Amino acid sequence: MVTLNRAIALDETNGPRAGLALPAPLDGDDRMAGHHRLLSVRAHLLEKTGDSAGAYEHYRRAARATASIAEQRYRESRAGRVRP
Repeated sequence: MVTLNRAIALDETNGPRAGLALPAPLDGDDRMAGHHRLLSVRAHLLEKTGDSAGAYEHYRRAARATASIAEQRYRESRAGRVRP
């Protein structure tokens, strides 16, 4: 989670592409790969780069990866907002 927080901070200082690079190694970590928070951060940063298709896909994956109905609805609403 620290890495995800750092990615958002890096986005704020150096832009979303810099933030996207930071959590890439987490894809190889079984505990984090496919985690709804990783997918959400990636979706948010992709959205900021203008990659609507990538953001849409990651918001949808994040919605499916969480057990929280409220988070599912929130992620689906974000996906709907960026749908290509």
